[in-house]
Amino acid sequence: MVSPLLHRTPPPPTSSLLFRHRRTRVSCSSSAHVSFIKNVAVTEPPLHLQHLLNVLQTRGETVISPGAKQGLIPLAIPLSQNLSGSVTALLRWPTAPPGMDMPVVEVWRNGVWLLARNVDEYIHRILVEEDAKDGSKLYHAAAEAGETLYRKGDFSESRLENLDSYVLKKVGMFPDVLERKVSRHFEEGDHVSAMVTGEFYTKNALFPGFGRPFVYYANILLRLIDLQGRPELRGKRRC
Repeated sequence: MVSPLLHRTPPPPTSSLLFRHRRTRVSCSSSAHVSFIKNVAVTEPPLHLQHLLNVLQTRGETVISPGAKQGLIPLAIPLSQNLSGSVTALLRWPTAPPGMDMPVVEVWRNGVWLLARNVDEYIHRILVEEDAKDGSKLYHAAAEAGETLYRKGDFSESRLENLDSYVLKKVGMFPDVLERKVSRHFEEGDHVSAMVTGEFYTKNALFPGFGRPFVYYANILLRLIDLQGRPELRGKRRC
């Protein structure tokens, strides 16, 4: 579940991003991250970065120094670390398209998984998922950002069939949600919809710079070929 393209992407011009530091805890204040993004990554910090850090810390992750990059790809700007050891980070593309926000990613030693295309979409999704479980702790942690991005109760009032449908319609596009949508189509035996959704997943405007959608779509096509050749397996195997 990683992007194969990221490991072949050259580092940004500034060599400061390649510095390695021992991973240390920091306070929930975003000042260190804001300074790093402005002065080292040389780009504009996300408006609701502080609120995202609050949310991450509230749900049990440890906020870490933006310079704690040892073992991570040089393009990642660390935000927090969870108990499994993976790091939530921002991704600083060296040649990002004009107007493109920094994506939120989860980073392991061996790869990267796209969590959200920007900070606001990530916060918004977290709040919707919490509301679907009748929680409010993270909503309060998001403070004014939460009030701006999501109105509590909107998911239940929407009467959409499931949480994933709400997220895609009201929040934004997310790789794991689209992949679950494909899997459901296969489970229902709707192979045409599975293929169409997979092709939609590969559109460059959705997740520019990430290779995962193309790998996933290739696997969809291989599965469809397999199903055509082995009718007894149709509707019985997960993607």
